[in-house]
Amino acid sequence: MRYLPLTSEDRADMLSVIGAKNVDEFYTDVPETARLGGTIEGLPDHQSEFAVERHLTRLAAKNVTASDSAFFVGCGAYKHHVPASVDAVITRSEFLTTYTPYQPEIAQGTLQTLFEFQTQVAEITAMDVANASMYDGATACAEAAVMACRATRRKKVVMSGGLHPHYAETTKLLCEAQGIEAIILPAAIDGELALAEHVDDATACVIGQSPNVFGTVTDMTPVADAAHEKKALFVSVFTEAVSLGLVKPPGEMGADIAVGEGQSIGNSLNFGGPYVGLFAATQKLVRQMPGRLCGETVDADGKRGFVLTLSTREQHIRRDKATSNICTNSGLCALAFTTHMTLLGGKGLHDLAVLNHETACDLADALEAVPGVELLTPRFFNEFAIRTPKPAFDVLEALQDKGVIGGVRASRLYPHDDFDDVIICAATECTSLEDIALYASALKEILA
Repeated sequence: MRYLPLTSEDRADMLSVIGAKNVDEFYTDVPETARLGGTIEGLPDHQSEFAVERHLTRLAAKNVTASDSAFFVGCGAYKHHVPASVDAVITRSEFLTTYTPYQPEIAQGTLQTLFEFQTQVAEITAMDVANASMYDGATACAEAAVMACRATRRKKVVMSGGLHPHYAETTKLLCEAQGIEAIILPAAIDGELALAEHVDDATACVIGQSPNVFGTVTDMTPVADAAHEKKALFVSVFTEAVSLGLVKPPGEMGADIAVGEGQSIGNSLNFGGPYVGLFAATQKLVRQMPGRLCGETVDADGKRGFVLTLSTREQHIRRDKATSNICTNSGLCALAFTTHMTLLGGKGLHDLAVLNHETACDLADALEAVPGVELLTPRFFNEFAIRTPKPAFDVLEALQDKGVIGGVRASRLYPHDDFDDVIICAATECTSLEDIALYASALKEILA
């Protein structure tokens, strides 16, 4: 493929068509404070390829991987064991190089894996139907909000104070771009049920999370009931897919739409991505769902086969009728999810979830025994918040010097709230008793 740069005339023609005076008008929605006003100080204009490679290698060497330390970070991305067979499957050439299976007659293997992925997601969320993946949990949440507005023909979305801030801000951005009022309730460690008080006749949906960003597990059935009483929808969010092996799933709480992040199953941390968004809904909303939907059928000979179905919902088919601008999927990450889930099975997922919860209980007991430490999360799965007598930033810095990555400071997620002394920690099956003992002893020494 040749690179054909645009000429000044080409740019001028495009700008005139869209009604922009110059390229800078493309960035009017980006705050001035976020724009680069000139060259970056200290960065040379050019370097040789060898010099750049050597410099980047030195920078990469500063990275600290999850396996190098006692690791307790969560908040939407979790360290779980991924079996070697997962990588063996997803690196096969027929999967690694595939994109969108537009021609079902030559893409049956890919379509079958997508169908199995949908089936697994629908099963663990206790929902009727699931799509063939979204970009990540945050974009899935945003798509659920605008989908609810389409379905109810209303323009108001209310999000809980325990919804992950990244999910909330992504949703707010997409909603406001479409003229939808998006309300985010004040941050709350245990406030999911407060959503029931904010449903009125103008509300399209309420969005709650369990376990929420502080780790609190909540049965949100009362929220679903309150939403349905006002003919609104209830969107249930999760960031830790493994929790669905133990806690009450969205479908059993009355959710109309269930969305979340599937990274925990089959996908390693990967420095923050790529991940895979999960999206499921009730049968009555199937035609409003964004993204791919794979269906099972039979061919002319009566043999089982798979196809993409309801494709007219998608941007690449009928842009003027599209329900979403999601035109692709996280196919490889979805395959990793499906491979791992197939190895686990229902019992394996349950046992893994139990192990996660037990390990988190051991961690909570150990940290709560440290003088001055307060456990804030009342009910948790494998993640919880603690308050320390010293600023969280200082505590985490000191912990890192002792080989412990102690969690996420809540003030990083909520910079304008009073969470300077709050740390959110997570424990999984990868957390050993030695890791927990090291964390507790190091924390005790730091706070002494």
